[in-house]
Amino acid sequence: MTSLSVAGVVTGMGSWPGTDPREAANIVVGELESLPHLVELPARGLGADLVGRAAALLVDIPLDVSTTAYQVASHRGSVARRASDFLAHDLDVLEEIWEVGGLRGCGRPVKVQAVGPWTLAANAELSTGRRVLTDRGAVRDFSESLTEGVSRHAAEVARRLDCPVIVQFDEPSLPDVLAGSLPGRSRFETVPAVPEPEALAVLDGAIAGVGADVIVHCCGSKVPWDLLRRSGARAIAFDVAMVDDSDFDGVGELVESGKELIVGAVPTTASPRLVWRDCAKPVEDLFSQLGFPHSYLRERVAVSPSCGLAGTSEKWARQALRLAADVRSSFEDE
Repeated sequence: MTSLSVAGVVTGMGSWPGTDPREAANIVVGELESLPHLVELPARGLGADLVGRAAALLVDIPLDVSTTAYQVASHRGSVARRASDFLAHDLDVLEEIWEVGGLRGCGRPVKVQAVGPWTLAANAELSTGRRVLTDRGAVRDFSESLTEGVSRHAAEVARRLDCPVIVQFDEPSLPDVLAGSLPGRSRFETVPAVPEPEALAVLDGAIAGVGADVIVHCCGSKVPWDLLRRSGARAIAFDVAMVDDSDFDGVGELVESGKELIVGAVPTTASPRLVWRDCAKPVEDLFSQLGFPHSYLRERVAVSPSCGLAGTSEKWARQALRLAADVRSSFEDE
């Protein structure tokens, strides 16, 4: 497998507003010349959100819905079929746009996203109604099933588009998993913290098993920087707005380790007066405070809008991609 650098690219985190995959894919392919992605449209409802899409990826573990979450089912039902239909249609649309644009075989990589093993375990339920996270054997089974499914998915995208593929695992629940701060599904259930070595082993198993370069995306506060630094991920994605003084050592060690960073620099809240300089400054200030030269921004950093773009308007989503491109271009200047 040829290793793919993401330094210098502009990309999106994956989700997009609206329900039209063709319109979304046209914009993403058109605006993101260095690293477009297979869009996720959670506004379509069940089977289209982060965890629901896993119903289309898991191998031999069918998911349905309960009153509280996606839940293991005895057989493949309507939710899994719906998720599979969404994913298949999204890929069909992207393949058509790729073909029409003459991009087949051009070497331009594409990114695909999937829920990470720990976020899936934290948010899906066993048939008993308990979080998968409360059963370590089930966690391993889910992780292995997810890894196999994502590997197949990435291989299919690579074959149909004739392009390199990068996989992004989304792990927004990882900090809560490590802290033991997730509530039980009932007042009698507790969800203990997962020891960091165990969390790293499961995450690294998924990273090693997908057969592609991997980005791990962790948004929000209390990002486990040291765990991510020691992981097999090629790059780590996070939102710069969520970084405070307590994160400096972790981010600094991440950079020094050679990891590449995808920095969410453009807010998802529409702000017509916002210009690229407003978005670039927090990233530049972070690297300056950490004592790294400006050249590191060019050599180590990719830029994206912040997480949560699906919750904004399509007009702002498109503008956010353009602002991200302008921020990235500014890093080329000394």
